[in-house]
Amino acid sequence: MMRIVERGLIHEGIRGGDRAVAAFPSVTALPDGELLALYRVGRRKDADDCVAEIRRSLDSGRSWSEPEAPFSSTFAGVRGSLQVVYATALGDDRLLASALWVDREAHPGQPLFNEETEGCLPMRILVADSADRGRTWSAWREVAVTPDVGPPSLTNPVVRLGDGRLMVSIETNKSYFDRSKWFQRVVHCYSGDEGAMWTAPVTVCQDPTGAVFHWDQRVAVDARGVIAAFSWTYDKDANRYLPIRRHVSRDHGATWTTDTLGFSDQPSRPAVFPDGRAVLAWVDRYGSMSIRARMAAGLEGVFDESTEVVVHEAARPANATQDTGAMLVDMSRWSFGLPYAEALPDGSAMVVYYAGEPDRMDVRWARLC
Repeated sequence: MMRIVERGLIHEGIRGGDRAVAAFPSVTALPDGELLALYRVGRRKDADDCVAEIRRSLDSGRSWSEPEAPFSSTFAGVRGSLQVVYATALGDDRLLASALWVDREAHPGQPLFNEETEGCLPMRILVADSADRGRTWSAWREVAVTPDVGPPSLTNPVVRLGDGRLMVSIETNKSYFDRSKWFQRVVHCYSGDEGAMWTAPVTVCQDPTGAVFHWDQRVAVDARGVIAAFSWTYDKDANRYLPIRRHVSRDHGATWTTDTLGFSDQPSRPAVFPDGRAVLAWVDRYGSMSIRARMAAGLEGVFDESTEVVVHEAARPANATQDTGAMLVDMSRWSFGLPYAEALPDGSAMVVYYAGEPDRMDVRWARLC
């Protein structure tokens, strides 16, 4: 069984101001052990003027630097907001930031999701480069997708595949006022030149009937080049979550196999160690109202219940929802979730997540070993 050896805060929410609610956290371990935590902070969870920040730690998360806010929320002259920003270490001091940018001018004052249509605001996937460990960044450039993707949604940082290419995982969506049936799917785009250019989207998983959705796909690659993608799986017709689905590729994304894990709800990005061990956290929002984590011998292995540890327990149950549209809107009110796991050089795993109250949320961390 794993155990939690340390806990702490990266950002403490301050009720009543523009730093009240922090969410969408991630942490990136650089080769020398420095940790970069990225998250979004604003007046509320879906604030249109939220800010993406970076903090740094040189002591495995025990202390963190003051926040840096190096990312512009304006793209192509349009005011927007950064829903999430991730950092991928490319080697030496180079990083690639990937971001989900939301156009806030197209439908001013409207929430991210339209409860009536299940559509969302216009969005784009952006990337930027840093040659100095994330202190300065290039201008944003777009990972262009085909119109059939709709507003693209980013749910994972860019990953390095075993053949050297970069890959980004993207969810499809409907436009804001589109009342047609939603045939949700996940697509991948690939880059062979360190993120300068990207291929057209390739569909990875989709239910052709439109009944089952693969949300928030989290992707990791092990030292052998095996890719594992974990999907938060939702049965729209039954309005219920299914067990987490695992999609595995042993040929750099050309073909995939699929199985299911023995637990449900929203998976984390898994931590993968050089020896192959993997730690997967997940949110059990409508059962135990907690965040939990398990370990497996490898990305393809069994995440056995005997290894399970409780990372966070919510103070009260989440709100139940009646249909998909209401559930999408309800996401903006959830007060804990979005775990993200990273392997640390000392052999432990760090899980970062947000938690608190609807009007005040922290970014917290727990170290597991």
